[in-house]
Amino acid sequence: MTPNPTGDLGDESQQFGLLVNSVTDYAIYMLDPQGVIRTWNPGGERIKGYRRDEVVGTNYSRFYTPEDVAAGVPARNLAIAANEGRYAGEGWRLRRDGSRFHASVVIDPVWVDGTLVGFAKITRDVTERYLAQEQLRRAQQELLQAQKMEAIGKLTLGLAHDFNNLLGVVTNCLDLIADQPHGELSEKYIRTALRSVERGALLTRQLLTFGRGHELSPERLNVGKAIRDIHDMLQRSAGDAIAVELDASTDLPPVELDRGQLEAAILNLVCNSRDAMPNGGCIKITARLQTDVQSDGAREQPCNYLRIEVRDNGQGIAPEDQARIFEPFFTTKTVGRGSGLGLSQVFGFTSQSGGFIRVESALGSGTSIALYYPVFE
Repeated sequence: MTPNPTGDLGDESQQFGLLVNSVTDYAIYMLDPQGVIRTWNPGGERIKGYRRDEVVGTNYSRFYTPEDVAAGVPARNLAIAANEGRYAGEGWRLRRDGSRFHASVVIDPVWVDGTLVGFAKITRDVTERYLAQEQLRRAQQELLQAQKMEAIGKLTLGLAHDFNNLLGVVTNCLDLIADQPHGELSEKYIRTALRSVERGALLTRQLLTFGRGHELSPERLNVGKAIRDIHDMLQRSAGDAIAVELDASTDLPPVELDRGQLEAAILNLVCNSRDAMPNGGCIKITARLQTDVQSDGAREQPCNYLRIEVRDNGQGIAPEDQARIFEPFFTTKTVGRGSGLGLSQVFGFTSQSGGFIRVESALGSGTSIALYYPVFE
């Protein structure tokens, strides 16, 4: 529709038509009461990719994702607009080429003499804003998680040092008692007490590792060879009902890591996977060189990383537990099945080595825990 020769915009309907057809940042169109598209503007073509002749006469549900269509979302949105006077919301929609975009949608009912004759619908592409907000939200969550873990680490470090000092006193006293004449029964009690002290010392070392108070002894390490060297031990720890598979090349670039702590970290992950598969299964350990890791957290820097993944097909970890699995003493196992310090040792060692951890898990679909260690050229 164009202005008349005198330059006047014409009547109100002409002005409205010019307005709608001049807007290209918004898809503005009319629907009949059943959701069938009756008008189309250039904004709709730019955002969704359809020409007027391709969409007019079809139902607007074609723009929704298959899962939303199956859930009855298009019809429900129209019902909300009709009953409440307006529908406003955001969600994923489909373009003509099948790609998805995040849309901000407003649907208003159109009434004539008390009869619903259709709906006016406005759609805006807000994908960039949505992705920016999601990135900001993830960064805030990671910052809060990092601050929480740092606070827990400081508390743990102080407790571990105090506990270690107490264990030292107990050990010295037991050694002095052992040097004195005593009977066979007393010797048995002393050995039992010393074994308990040794277990306490192990727990202390795990706490110190988490709190980064345990001094590492890094060496130039061939990770592929190191993992293969402990394969038999890992298989024994997993048990006969579980297969431990390795995919670790021996020609990977070397990294500077504490060999003993790395072996303990992998062993902890394997034991956790074993406990998640009471009926047996498979644990796969993969070592790969990964480059250009996306930096979306404070500790993730784009460079070359050696990625060690331990993946199982066990029970998986509930979403609400995944943010806490590296906290000391937190465990989803039953009482007596674990101290809750294994993964905290993995976290402390990896962080202290300049790396980071990624976890992927879903209930019933297994768990993948990947350790990333920087490769220094």
